[in-house]
Amino acid sequence: MPLSTWLKAGVTAAAAVLATTTAATAAPTSESSAPSTSAVVTLRYDDSRAGGWEAAIAAGVASWNASVDNVELVEAAPGTRAEIVIVATTGWPQATLGPVRPGGRQVRVELGSQAVAQGYDKTRIAAHELGHSLGLPDTKPGPCTQLMSGSSAGTGCVNAVPNATERARVESAYANGAAAGIPADGRILVDIP
Repeated sequence: MPLSTWLKAGVTAAAAVLATTTAATAAPTSESSAPSTSAVVTLRYDDSRAGGWEAAIAAGVASWNASVDNVELVEAAPGTRAEIVIVATTGWPQATLGPVRPGGRQVRVELGSQAVAQGYDKTRIAAHELGHSLGLPDTKPGPCTQLMSGSSAGTGCVNAVPNATERARVESAYANGAAAGIPADGRILVDIP
């Protein structure tokens, strides 16, 4: 097995533990403490063109999977269609605003190295951009505790876990199993500070 596969598996496991620990220590809300009765929506992502971002993507995915009950992000098997296409770019991070639906229109996440060069955390960037795909707009300016505050929280912010409000919005968007009745926005959100 190639080293990159071992590394990705190890980082995914570590990120899952981190996200679970962080989510478990967060104060429960009525939305997060209520048992989920919704079907889980599985969304596939393709990160085959995101070289250098594998660990950050795995950690961002693990954060979302540990934080919400009715959406699960999974890596698309080679040759299968993904709803979320993730690519590495030289510009600023940007993403298509969802919520994306299984089998629906593809959305694109661009993980830009320009933000990393200015000191922003790769895992926070990946989790933030995935949040756009799940239907969350920016909440700028905002504190580090808001994942969707993005770059406005500053380069020292490494929080990659959505807060209770962000989790509740995603849970609500996918409450009917496939974001039914909620149109995907389709705007491209560029996360320049």
